[in-house]
Amino acid sequence: MTRAQQVGVLIGLAIVAALTFLRASDPPLLRQARDVTFDEYQRIAPRTFENLPVRVVDIDEASLRELGQWPWPRDRIATLVNRLSEMGASAIAFDILFAEPDRLSPRSVVRDVPGIDPAVLGKLPDNDEIFAEAIAGRPVVLGFGLSNEGDYRPPVKAGFAFTGEDPAGAPPRMRGATPLRPQLEANATGIGHISLNPGAASTVVRAVPLFLSDGTQLFPNLALEALRVAQGASTYIVAGATNVPNTMTHVKIGDFIIPVTASGELWLYVSPDKAERYISAKNVLASEGPSPETAAAVEGSIVFIGTSAAGLQDIRTTALGQNVPGVSLHAQTVEQVLSGRFLARPDWADGFEILAIAVAGTFLVLVTTFVSPAVALACGLLITMFALGASWLAFFYGGLLFDPLAPIVAGSITHFGATAFRFLVIDRERREVRRAFGHYLSPSLLYRIEHTPNALQLGGDDRELTMMFVDVRNFTQISERLTPAEVVRFLNTLLDALSHHVIANEGTLDKFIGDSIMAFWNAPIDVANHAEKAVHAALAMRETLVRLNAEDAFGFGAEQKVGIGIGIHTGLACVGNMGAETRFNYSAVGDAVNIAARIESSCKEISYDILVSETTANLLPGWALLEAGALGLKGKSTRTRLFAVVGDTGLATSSEFADLQRVHGELVDALRSRSPAARRIVNAAKLQAAGLAAGLPEFYRRIGRRADHFVDEPAGRGDRSVG
Repeated sequence: MTRAQQVGVLIGLAIVAALTFLRASDPPLLRQARDVTFDEYQRIAPRTFENLPVRVVDIDEASLRELGQWPWPRDRIATLVNRLSEMGASAIAFDILFAEPDRLSPRSVVRDVPGIDPAVLGKLPDNDEIFAEAIAGRPVVLGFGLSNEGDYRPPVKAGFAFTGEDPAGAPPRMRGATPLRPQLEANATGIGHISLNPGAASTVVRAVPLFLSDGTQLFPNLALEALRVAQGASTYIVAGATNVPNTMTHVKIGDFIIPVTASGELWLYVSPDKAERYISAKNVLASEGPSPETAAAVEGSIVFIGTSAAGLQDIRTTALGQNVPGVSLHAQTVEQVLSGRFLARPDWADGFEILAIAVAGTFLVLVTTFVSPAVALACGLLITMFALGASWLAFFYGGLLFDPLAPIVAGSITHFGATAFRFLVIDRERREVRRAFGHYLSPSLLYRIEHTPNALQLGGDDRELTMMFVDVRNFTQISERLTPAEVVRFLNTLLDALSHHVIANEGTLDKFIGDSIMAFWNAPIDVANHAEKAVHAALAMRETLVRLNAEDAFGFGAEQKVGIGIGIHTGLACVGNMGAETRFNYSAVGDAVNIAARIESSCKEISYDILVSETTANLLPGWALLEAGALGLKGKSTRTRLFAVVGDTGLATSSEFADLQRVHGELVDALRSRSPAARRIVNAAKLQAAGLAAGLPEFYRRIGRRADHFVDEPAGRGDRSVG
C-alpha cells in the first residue's frame, strides 16, 4: 500500500465516520427524506380498500345546503344519534368538539331577550340536555382537543392494564384539553382525543398517536375508543418494553392487538379515499327517514361523524398525497386494525441502517482505493439495487419500514469522495507515469506499469530482451549542409515516424541518442514472440522511410535519399529504473545491448539496412533471412554470425525468394571455399535479388569483398528462411 493509498483510506473512512454520525443524529432533512420514501412505497402499493364495517357520516357541502350552515343545533345532532342507534351502529364517534353551550338552543336564545320571565325560561328546551339524553346509554364516543391553557383533563372511561415497564411517559405529552359540556361528558360511553399529528412539522399525516399522556395517565384517541366501545371492552392492555421504561410495543383492545411505535403511535397504512366509505349526513337526517341502503351500510358499523366541507377546515393530507377529511383518517385507523394490515418500523431499524452505512461505506472506500472507481461504481450500483429491493420486499410482504435512502446517499457520497481523492492524488501518480512513458510505451505496457506496485523504484531485473538500434546513414554529411534548426526538424520528422512502429509492435522506446533510436522488447512486461515483433517494427520502418523519401518529406530533393541501419539482437540484459531517486531512466544494460549496437554499426560494412544476430534469427522460423557472414564486433573475442532480413514469412514462401535462397546458398559455399565461381554466382544473385528488396543488389556488390566473413564457419548451407 502506497502512502497516497493510506491517506486515501484514512480520508475515506473519515467521510464514512462523518456520514455514520450524521445518520445517528438523524437530522430533520434525513427524517423528511425517509418519510417521503415510505410515502412512495404506499403510493406504489396502497392498502386495498375493503368494505369493512366502518363508515363516515359526512357533514358535507350537500348537507349544509339542505340543513343549514354549521354549527347545527344539538337537537339535530341528537336526532342523528337516535337514527344511527336505531339503524344498529355498533359505535358512534364524533370528530367534533362540544366544548361550548349550544348557542342555538331555545333556552340560550331567549335568555338574552330582555324582560323574559325566568319561570318561562326554565320551561324552554335545552339542546345540550336533549343531546345528552340521546347519548346516554348508547355507544357514543365524544372527542376532545388539546389546549395550551388551563389544566383540564377529560375523564377516562376505560381501565388500563400494563405489562413490562411503565409506559406512561412514552406518548406525546398533553398539557391541557378543551373541556366538554358536563352533561355530555358524563353520559358519553367513551372519550378520546381527536388530534392526528400533534406537534408534527409536516402537514402529511403518516402516524397517529393512539394515546396522549399527562405523565401519569394515558388518554386514548377517538378511533381507539370507538373500537373499544364497539366491542364492549372495558380495559386497554398496554405492553411496555422489558427493562426499558416509557416505551410501548403493542396495545390489546378486546380481540385486537395493535403494534405501535415506542411512543405509542400507529403507522397509517392508508387506502385511497373512496365514496363507499362515506354517508352524507342529509341521508341519515332525511325527513322521510334513512333509505334501506343507508340503513344497511350503518348496521353493525363503527360510525364516525365529521365534516368534509372545505369551509370547516378539517382537511388533511395522506401519504398517498390525497387531501381528505380528518374524520376519514380516524375511520382508516379502525379499518387498518380490522384488516390486520399494519406497518411497523422495528426498534433496531435505526441501528441496522447506521451499521449499513458504516459497512457499505468502508467497503466502497477500499474498493475505490485498491481496485478501481469503475468496480466501486458497479459495487455501489449493486448495493443500491439490493437496498432498494430489500426495503421494498420488507414493506410489501412484511409491512416493515426500512430506509434505503440514507445508505444509498451515504454510499454515493463516499464513492464520490474516494473517487475524487483517487483522481486528484492517487491517480495523479499514474498520470505522471503515463505522461512520462506515453511516448515510449504501447498502451498495454503502460497499463502494466500503472498497475504494478513499486514499478518506478530504482533497480532492475535480468531478463531476455530483443534489442534494437536504429541509426541514420551519413548523418554527419547531412548535418553539414543544414542549419541547427533544420537538423532538429529533420530528426524530428524521421525519428517520430520511425518510433511509432516500436510502440505499435509493443516495444519500449529506451532513448533517442542524437540520430539514433534505442528500443527493446519483452520489458517491462512479457511480450510473446518479442523477436518477431521487433523485426516487424524494423520492416515497417523500412517501408516508412521509402515513403518519406518518395514524398521528399525532408526537403532534400528527389536525388538525396536518407538511409538507416537497424541492428537487432536477442539476449540477456538487465532492465529497470536507473539513475537517482529524483531523476531516473527506464533502460536496459548488458552485453546484449552492446551486441545490438555493434550489429547496427555493421550495417555500413555489410551494406544492408536490417541485420539480426544468429540468436534472433533462431527465433524467426519461416522468415526471409539471408546469411550475411560472421563479423568481428568491437569488444567481442569471437565473431558474430549475422543475417540480413529480406522480409517476413509471406515473402519467404514466394517462389522468387526460394530461387534467391538457392542461389545465395551456392554463393556462401563458394565464398567459404574461395571458389573462383563466386564472382559468377554474385552476378546471378544480383539479378535474382533486384525485384525483392531495394538494398539487396548493393548487398551483393559488397559481398565479394567480404569473403573472409564466410571463411572458417561451420559446414552447412549459408541461408536462413523457412525453417
